[in-house]
Amino acid sequence: MKAALGVTGCIAAYKSIEIMRGLQKEGVSVEVVLTRAGAGFVSPLTFESLSGRNVIIDMFEPERNLDIHHISLAQSIDLLIVAPATANILGKFAHGIADDFLSTLYLATPAPVLIAPAMNEAMWRHPAVRANVEILRARGCGFVDPEQGILACGMQGEGRLASVDVIVSRALKTLRGAPGVDGRMTGLNVIITAGPTVEDIDPIRFISNRSSGKTGYAVAAAAARRGAKVFLVSGPTGLSAPAGVELIPVRTAAEMKDAVLSLYDKADIVVKAAAVADYRPVTAAAQKIKKGDDERTLTLERTDDILAILGKRKKKQFLAGFAAETENLLESARKKLREKNLDLIVANDVSHGVFGEDSSTVHFIVPDGEPVTLEARPKTEIAEKLLELILGKC
Repeated sequence: MKAALGVTGCIAAYKSIEIMRGLQKEGVSVEVVLTRAGAGFVSPLTFESLSGRNVIIDMFEPERNLDIHHISLAQSIDLLIVAPATANILGKFAHGIADDFLSTLYLATPAPVLIAPAMNEAMWRHPAVRANVEILRARGCGFVDPEQGILACGMQGEGRLASVDVIVSRALKTLRGAPGVDGRMTGLNVIITAGPTVEDIDPIRFISNRSSGKTGYAVAAAAARRGAKVFLVSGPTGLSAPAGVELIPVRTAAEMKDAVLSLYDKADIVVKAAAVADYRPVTAAAQKIKKGDDERTLTLERTDDILAILGKRKKKQFLAGFAAETENLLESARKKLREKNLDLIVANDVSHGVFGEDSSTVHFIVPDGEPVTLEARPKTEIAEKLLELILGKC
């Protein structure tokens, strides 16, 4: 196994030495990529002395460009880990800025990416940084979130680099689950639905919901990393399709139904994570409805229940659904599991505004077992656990 360790300009950069050594002890070959700012905190000589390998800093180094090094390295590694990762490198990764070796390596590698941020708490909570993190999570990047503690600036809060043991453990787990190391879903066709659906009232107004699509996109990314052929049928979101995933954009519940049914016969696994509208206007006005003094009544009709249709037509497919509820969570989820002929359901309490958040509390329920609960965990971790449970049942 081979990993590239990206080290950026942060006071916690010295801990990357311990991360490198921890990986080496487990038999991982580590190549260090040090940014110019990172070299201001830890010298290249330190890494070279302990690793016995040259450290990469510049894009254009003498005698190292005969094989276009950022491309050859990108193709040879099983994991790119960035620890510590600054707000600057998160922004570069999120927006495709490739102005040094590390940011170029990120764009060029098909390997899994694991990021361990470290920065001041105010920076970590800044909307720009949060948006960049969300973009990268949606693309399938793994995160080891910073911890609470005393920061270099003297403040106390969330932003401290996660412990070395946690980062090394997560890196090893990712390496052992990377394509080519654990390709347990190779050859499987997987359909995943994600995001909301939209039902028009008139040309500018519509009925929808607050689903962000983050969970569905995270499941799609995790399945692709395991070697599956993934079809992501997605309603409107602000997310980019994960690498290796075929995105099928839809808008309405009817469009989502048609897209899923067109793929269903060849599917091995279906994960219905989308928040599909239960109702739509009986008619949509051709022109904008003008404002008046009178009250308006909007008449709605049921949309087709896609999950129920799939349950009735199920043959060889493993069918997983989601139950987003505000009350009687487990009881309602078990009822949905039975009535719709599902193999697994993920129960999600949405009464506290989890739509759009990066984490959630969920309960995985199967017909023949007790619920498995993940409490306040990142949606990327929820996606990994879901696939592990599905693989255990298939």
